[in-house]
Amino acid sequence: MKLKIALFLVMNGFASLTSSMAQSNTIQISNQQKKVAIIYSSAESKLAAEILYSYLEKSLPNTFEIKDKDITKTDAQIILEIQKNNKELKDQEFILKSNSQDISLFATNLKSLKYAVYTLLEKWEFRKFTATVSYIPKPDAFIFPKNFYQKYQPSFAYRTLLYPDSYDQAFREWHKLDWFNDDFGLWGHTFDRLVPPKTHFKTNPKLFALYEGKRRAESLCMTNDTVVELVCSELKKVIAEKPNARYFSISQNDDVIYCECTQCSKLNKDHGGPQGSLYTFLNKIAKRFPKKQLCTLAYLHTYNPPINLKIASNITTLFCPIEMDRGNPISLKNNNKPVANALARWQSASKNLFVWDYTVQFANYMSPFPNLSYFEENYTTFKANNVKGLFVQGYADVPGDFSELRQYLLAKLLWDASIDVKATTADFLRGFYGKAASEIENYLKLLSENQKKSKAYLDIYSGPVQNRTTYLTPEAMNQYDKFLEKAWQAVDEDKTIQKRVEKLRLALEYTYFEQAKFYGADAHGLFITNSNGEKIIKEGLNERVQRFTQECKNDGIYELSEGGPSPETYYKDWLNIAQNTSQHLGEKMTITQITPPANEYSGKGEKGLLDGIKGYKDFNINWMGWYGKDPEIIIDTKKINYSTLKMGFLEDQRHWIFPPNKVTIFGLKNNKWELITSKKEEHLTENYDITTKNWEFNTTIFSNFDTIKIKIINQRSLPEWRNRKNKKPMVMLDEIEFF
Repeated sequence: MKLKIALFLVMNGFASLTSSMAQSNTIQISNQQKKVAIIYSSAESKLAAEILYSYLEKSLPNTFEIKDKDITKTDAQIILEIQKNNKELKDQEFILKSNSQDISLFATNLKSLKYAVYTLLEKWEFRKFTATVSYIPKPDAFIFPKNFYQKYQPSFAYRTLLYPDSYDQAFREWHKLDWFNDDFGLWGHTFDRLVPPKTHFKTNPKLFALYEGKRRAESLCMTNDTVVELVCSELKKVIAEKPNARYFSISQNDDVIYCECTQCSKLNKDHGGPQGSLYTFLNKIAKRFPKKQLCTLAYLHTYNPPINLKIASNITTLFCPIEMDRGNPISLKNNNKPVANALARWQSASKNLFVWDYTVQFANYMSPFPNLSYFEENYTTFKANNVKGLFVQGYADVPGDFSELRQYLLAKLLWDASIDVKATTADFLRGFYGKAASEIENYLKLLSENQKKSKAYLDIYSGPVQNRTTYLTPEAMNQYDKFLEKAWQAVDEDKTIQKRVEKLRLALEYTYFEQAKFYGADAHGLFITNSNGEKIIKEGLNERVQRFTQECKNDGIYELSEGGPSPETYYKDWLNIAQNTSQHLGEKMTITQITPPANEYSGKGEKGLLDGIKGYKDFNINWMGWYGKDPEIIIDTKKINYSTLKMGFLEDQRHWIFPPNKVTIFGLKNNKWELITSKKEEHLTENYDITTKNWEFNTTIFSNFDTIKIKIINQRSLPEWRNRKNKKPMVMLDEIEFF
């Protein structure tokens, strides 16, 4: 059955044409003619007609009207037609075509017909930049080429974004996006939900993973038949609750634990790793639900496909390259070679391959993250590797740095991976930032150039401190600020766009604050030292941070990282850091590290341990860390008299950071080290609060030695609750104080 919508066009009274050739090769619509009818044939097709009408009337008022299909045909028409049995068109595909006088839009369903409408509108320069910001052109006439034909199909069959405006249905429809909350009956990490440890672990621990010799609630035993039955039973309930869901995730928890029982280990050995027992388990469930599409994550220990094992046709694998360098495209020619190889292996192993693309810096939503220039090449690579769908993770509902541009570009690439990203970016900047566009484009260009020049590794859990010597140097920050200042001045008469530019400046402010914590009392730091040797906050800086947090709140930025601090908490933490200083005798001493720290946790160097500025909760700032090693430190006390020595150690068990097992202090006399004092850590307890453990040593004999050696013994092993393969305990130290 064919459903038709006819839009009749009167071909006289057009605005003057630029040439006779233009007149002969185009169909034109103007308001210099009688009403143009938009014809619908059913309640369903009327919805598409109303969408088309609502936009066209805003552009050329009093030009269009909606009517029933039974109107007599006149000069020309635009036909919007649902052809449910059209074998030429697959789901989501549509056709735009014209002859000498008619324009036609064909699709097999209303959803695809809407896609056709939005595509036509974009051809006529309508834009939907965000959920609330659109561009409505005001032309003299709409022009469409005669004898035109194009079939449109998505580069990826499934397309979903996790960005602020993706929560808006109208934005999703315009940009042809799916929505995982609607499409997945079960989403993400689901083992805990399918077999809840609170219900089953105590009574039947064998349902759960045998890991490093002990049963662990963090994962399941893949070869336990009862686990299969429990999962199938729960899945059956979910399907009954959400019968229209397209996918059901049966996926490992967000952890690296997997079962090493005899049966699981054999499967893992036979099929290339822990993914072997996983897909054997999934195949059993898939067989029980042949008409349902199951989904699982290729993540951490299941990152690679199984070998010598066929994956059931109703299993979709969501490949999660979480450790990929976002500062390079996916290619065999750079350090993303492992990702490129894994993607190619998955192309061969799975007929239903999705990708989970991580596109922002999750540890710092408001930090500049110059990965936009690699989007185009990556999505071309995904398409070439037969990726069927993508879940593109961004800031969720937090409008982080450049969230508007990011979501717009990614939406366009999801539909058509061949777009020109540079041109699409320029189009967006002109529409969203107006006269400020050129300066913002300069800012983005320089940011990208600096990243490429420095070859900075773009880690999704990195931030401003780690990149202080690459693309976020103080000198580069000054240049970025100048561009945004010019952008702000260019729109000084448009308060709305000024506000958008001001949101971009929040990223520079945030970067400055984070780096100021690191630099301390040095240049670019938050402190100055007064005449009494006291460290005091720079004048006006607290107020500046307070303004930043208030502007974040005003913009709807309710957290500054994934699960991280709110703007209010950030300001409170800032005030605590500003007060977290010390004035002590050790600042005049000389320190030498016998055991170098881990490269990425070297802080400001050894002098940072005696600078009077203490580390707070972020292990990236001021802390010095030793991974699986026992640090030794020698300090020349310069013959200064003291009787108390204090040391601060970080405890952040989530990141495998623990207080030391033991600290011993020696003094040098007659070229021999003599024991002065020692202290041993009490029994560790499970605790995921981030705290500083202060160890204090008091003795009057400290001053008998001009040189002391501090030997820190790391934890000998990880506690049971944080025991993971290939992980070692880390000890992190900041500020050794002498009084």
